[in-house]
Amino acid sequence: MTRESGAWRGRSFIQGGRHKVRRTLYMPALSAIRWNPDLKRKYQALLDAGKPPKVALTAVMRKLVVLANALLQQDRL
Repeated sequence: MTRESGAWRGRSFIQGGRHKVRRTLYMPALSAIRWNPDLKRKYQALLDAGKPPKVALTAVMRKLVVLANALLQQDRL
């Protein structure tokens, strides 16, 4: 959700979606940015681009979902 009114621009935040999925992916994403070299590079690149840490972490969470879906689709789990 984006908070905007006229010319005023506020920060965006997550309001909708599946909160159980977000809560479930939080700790695996933290582990991934610490131990997975590819996801660590992605997280660091987002931080270097000026993104807030929570936004970068959410991007890693999304990458984990995309990766899991790809593995399921290929019967590799």
